[in-house]
Amino acid sequence: MKRLFKRFLRIAISIYILLIVTILTCHFIVVGNAYGRTYDDVVSIPHNCYGLLLATSPITPEGAHNFYFDNRIKAADELYKAGKIHFIIASGGNYTQSQKNGCDEPTAIRDSLMAKGIPTDRIILDYEGTRTLHSIVKAKKVYGLDSVTLISQKYHNERAIYLADHYGLHAVGYNAEPSPIRRNRIKNTLREYLARIKMFIDINTPNIK
Repeated sequence: MKRLFKRFLRIAISIYILLIVTILTCHFIVVGNAYGRTYDDVVSIPHNCYGLLLATSPITPEGAHNFYFDNRIKAADELYKAGKIHFIIASGGNYTQSQKNGCDEPTAIRDSLMAKGIPTDRIILDYEGTRTLHSIVKAKKVYGLDSVTLISQKYHNERAIYLADHYGLHAVGYNAEPSPIRRNRIKNTLREYLARIKMFIDINTPNIK
């Protein structure tokens, strides 16, 4: 029994180490690939005709206010008014029927941007952006873009840039501020580590867009 337990413990430790190595490897590949291609300063970011705002809901699944949404809207507004983009693709999904506290993300983005003075004819609603991968693929294959400015928080922009490279879309990212609530930042950071693993699985799986 003791020998069996030791063997089980060795296997468990090996799996744990492999998981940690996998998480860190995926993380640093994504960070390294995006190095020098995400910007916090609207003055220094290169110009692109289109900005791709990667959606999130203005309300969290728990019904709380989502500061990530506010900050992405603010970032898109800054880019547009600085002349660094001329059109904004609001890429998200409509979750009003499928989720508690779900919303129509593209419409919420449009309404928030219009409230800041951005004309409605400069905002393109993309309802197929239910995943970052789908947003990137549509920007390249449907809208026919060769270059784009991604608008989200830095960690999200880094992953989206990797996806954009994979699909032949030149991308830079404009970093929106994260949430001021610490627990939300921690939760999203932990979730992002797993999202990066999922991304590598997706792009190496046949029949995945």
